[in-house]
Amino acid sequence: MTQQVMTPFSATRSLALPLQGTPRDYDALMAMVPDKRFVLLGESTHGTREFYRMRADITRRLITEAGFDGVAIEGDWPDVWRVNRYVQGESEEDAYSALGDFERFPSWMWRNQEVLAFIVWLRAYNADLPMASRVGIYGLDLYSLYRSADAVIGYLENVDPAEAEVARERYAALDHVREPQTYGYQAALGQRIAARDDVIAQLLSLRAEAQAYVEHNGLAAQDAYFFAERNAAVVVQAENYYRAMFGRRINTWNLRDTHMRDTLFALSAYRRQRDGSGRIAVWAHNSHLGDARATEMHHHGEINLGQLLRQEIGEQVLLIGFTTYVGQVAAASEWGGDVERKRVHPAHHDSYEHLFRTTGLDRFFLPLKGPLAEHLKEPQLERAIGVIYLPRTERASHYFDASLARQFDAIFHLDETDAVEPLNTPAHWHPAPSLSPVRLP
Repeated sequence: MTQQVMTPFSATRSLALPLQGTPRDYDALMAMVPDKRFVLLGESTHGTREFYRMRADITRRLITEAGFDGVAIEGDWPDVWRVNRYVQGESEEDAYSALGDFERFPSWMWRNQEVLAFIVWLRAYNADLPMASRVGIYGLDLYSLYRSADAVIGYLENVDPAEAEVARERYAALDHVREPQTYGYQAALGQRIAARDDVIAQLLSLRAEAQAYVEHNGLAAQDAYFFAERNAAVVVQAENYYRAMFGRRINTWNLRDTHMRDTLFALSAYRRQRDGSGRIAVWAHNSHLGDARATEMHHHGEINLGQLLRQEIGEQVLLIGFTTYVGQVAAASEWGGDVERKRVHPAHHDSYEHLFRTTGLDRFFLPLKGPLAEHLKEPQLERAIGVIYLPRTERASHYFDASLARQFDAIFHLDETDAVEPLNTPAHWHPAPSLSPVRLP
């Protein structure tokens, strides 16, 4: 009898678990979770409805069945903290208002119907738990230079007014224009004194007083200090990031993902300090969460969060990617432009997405461990759409080489997907007939 030669096509057909649109679609993923500290849930676009919805469904199960007590997203620390206060029942505003600090481009990444529905659910879930056990939601990113500096000063005004004046002086070098890229440009060219040493001094000073600020003052004081300390860390990294913007791109990318790593570890430690599990679900783009060593990023000297976590905690992290073949996406045509519902071209014929299309399985979960997965290690093209989608230059703008089975532990593939629905849409936006807005209780 002739032995069948295994190919990427036949390996995919053998490994794929078709999705039926029921909660059991995530059983195979949940079976991979018991020993994981972090579960990273990606997306191949920043504007696909199904990716947001599936990540929310998976995260609900991680919280209710596996004891996860934190969600970390690719958003700015102070912006997401407002959402955190809402889901923990610490603010009286509604869910729509709680998302109000996502003002900078691209606001639709987090101000959308799917995120709204998730935080409404999370607040209701938390309402039945003691305050110390309530699940939090946090931001991993570092763009909030001035908002974070203001938050540090605001915190110190309440707990140590004299130190607040010191913080104002230390942050003064940042405050000439209150535009981070202009600050970075002028500092990088030596046109102004960089605030690097002063912002580091402020972070160290805040940490030195941690015990005095929170001792005997309860959970609320601990939360307030943690918020301020992480904002001070953001200021340090953001100042460095904006100066580095006018050098090599690799520096800013690596600074950003290293900051995400540091923030995630700090979050996990803080949740454990509160007697929680410190187990965190992460929502971010595939390009941050898949292991960069398995992609052409590695050849450019770039690292990412998924790689750093695998290197530091090994099997305690689970990397899950999401891919799509065709459909629509919420994206802009230029940086700072309006969000549009854009048609996603069918995937390139040399891509993993095209390979998955040829299986005829429509939508499936694909574990990438074991002997059969070896046949999905051969590099192929993979698509990445961020907040800008440029169909005319799709091959150059949106594809990179990757070894899927080394990049992720598993992926979800959906042949056809729709655009996420922003909460605030421009006049030219036309909602999809199948979408129904979230109704708040």
